Amino acid sequence: MSKTDIRSLSLSELTEKTVSMGLPKYRAGQIYSWLNEKGAVSFDDMTNIGKQLRKTLDDEFYICNCKIDTKLVSQKDDTVKYLFDLSDGEYVESVVMKYKYGYTICISTQLGCKMGCSFCASAIGGFKRHLRPSEMLSEVITAQNDLGIRISHIVLMGTGEPLDNYDNVMKFLSLVTDENGLNISMRHISLSTCGIVPRIYDLAEKRLGLTLSVSLHAPNDSIRSRSMPVNLKWNIEELLKACRCYTEVTSRRISFEYAMISGLNDSDECARELSSRLRGMLCHVNLIPVNNVRENNYVRSDRERLRSFSEILQKNGINVTVRRTLGSDINASCGQLRAKKITDKK
Repeated sequence: MSKTDIRSLSLSELTEKTVSMGLPKYRAGQIYSWLNEKGAVSFDDMTNIGKQLRKTLDDEFYICNCKIDTKLVSQKDDTVKYLFDLSDGEYVESVVMKYKYGYTICISTQLGCKMGCSFCASAIGGFKRHLRPSEMLSEVITAQNDLGIRISHIVLMGTGEPLDNYDNVMKFLSLVTDENGLNISMRHISLSTCGIVPRIYDLAEKRLGLTLSVSLHAPNDSIRSRSMPVNLKWNIEELLKACRCYTEVTSRRISFEYAMISGLNDSDECARELSSRLRGMLCHVNLIPVNNVRENNYVRSDRERLRSFSEILQKNGINVTVRRTLGSDINASCGQLRAKKITDKK
């Protein structure tokens, strides 16, 4: 008999399971608290539950945990990057960033990525599989336990495309925001997508209250299709139509991520075209100096280009920010540590 992944169960699902085993209802609450609030990694951690019951639970369930393979701490800004070892021998990355308002963790949602964006290291090594809700939760819990902190914000912007792992991500969001669990506010969660248009409509219908970030990175199809294969399936016009629907249905502002790549998408003409496309939408643009990835030859835009691009957007009524680079001394960007691990193992 295969064991059940207990960390992927909601409190109601766990209650149903334990009651069917002949346990009193309150036991489910105790177990759920140990798994989520207290971050238990084994049933033996559950000290207010009898030894025989802990054995029974161990026979019926397993606790999904990730172990720290590599931990890098930035000497510049205290950013911490983790490479976690999963139970099947695969590796996943997370990054914890410290801000004035608290700690944010950027988690991965897949092992590898199918999307193939040329400026991103996430797809190096290919797509392996989706992460389960318990594995995403374990990224958060393991980092909290290791650092002895309370994480208050989550960004689903690590390795993988969250909307390609839609069902597992929705279950994770339900678990991580549960008031009986980690109880992280949905308004403190951001989900990033490269543009899976049908799922943006699905997400709008759910009205979750999270922040949707869309990786745009170009003002037109000609440029976007060169670096983002997803644009060949859903072009910019279709993507922005879905985004406008999302803002109208949810009244939530969308954040458009725009990696500034020298000579590709950072001209004044690109800025004016982008302004024209976004005018009137409830949104803001986050300009990102592109990461240096050894598998491509992209060069990040210089400060003058960033300034000029930003000013054009502002003059055309588009809210714009320039992302602050954190953890630059530890390669804190998506996929780089995992890619190196995969390469070194070959």
